[in-house]
Amino acid sequence: MKVVILAGGKGTRISEESQLRPKPMIEIGDRPILWHIMKLYSYYGFNEFIICCGYKGQMIKEYFIHYYVNQSDSTFLLSGRKTISHEVFAEPWRVTLANTGLNTLTAGRILKIRDYIGDDEEFFLTYGDGVSNVDIPALLEFHHQHGRIVTITATQPPGRFGALKFGSQDQVKGFKEKARADSAWVNAGFMVMNRRVFDYLGDGSRMLEAEPFEKIAGDDEMAAYRHDGFWSPMDTLRDKNYLEELWNTGQAPWKVW
Repeated sequence: MKVVILAGGKGTRISEESQLRPKPMIEIGDRPILWHIMKLYSYYGFNEFIICCGYKGQMIKEYFIHYYVNQSDSTFLLSGRKTISHEVFAEPWRVTLANTGLNTLTAGRILKIRDYIGDDEEFFLTYGDGVSNVDIPALLEFHHQHGRIVTITATQPPGRFGALKFGSQDQVKGFKEKARADSAWVNAGFMVMNRRVFDYLGDGSRMLEAEPFEKIAGDDEMAAYRHDGFWSPMDTLRDKNYLEELWNTGQAPWKVW
């Protein structure tokens, strides 16, 4: 079963980093966040990836071109232009990098990789900028049980802003961190798609999360797998620093491998 990763956006909200590299190549602990996402799926036995590239996509391609050598000790015979690799370790990944365009919207990016899905009845879809400890096999089982076209992972992210408790007029009576249970449910971006989803994508000129998802939900063809564990996007530099700190202190919940 293939894993499709959307990795073509410009990441304008984290421009401090994305002006130099595509957002999925921004590093957490000296590894691109894309690698962290792939490691999660690989841990559960899903090793075939289709990466939808766009903005600075050549950097993603260069990363995988050099991946094998970078993972091993190497001897370079310069006169013979030969490389000998020692103690090689590389993940058993099959990675297809698809150029889906610089300004293509998400529905269009999925349409462009349709041929790479082949005759498979279903595939995973995720964004290339968020990490989680989602139980992937449980998500897939939930999708099969409900039999709908799309299953999304829904989560309640912890609130980032403290909640004020007011008394009379402008008096502050208390302050507390916003509880997770008070947060709205959001799409965490770890999804399972039946191939019938292509019937809803039109000409690909829309965001997947807008008209296509609205139609799928309206036809009662979308299910939500509720995830109570860890999830965090990497939308801003603050998010990046938060994930970096978790990783560097050995407290990264998404590191299940």
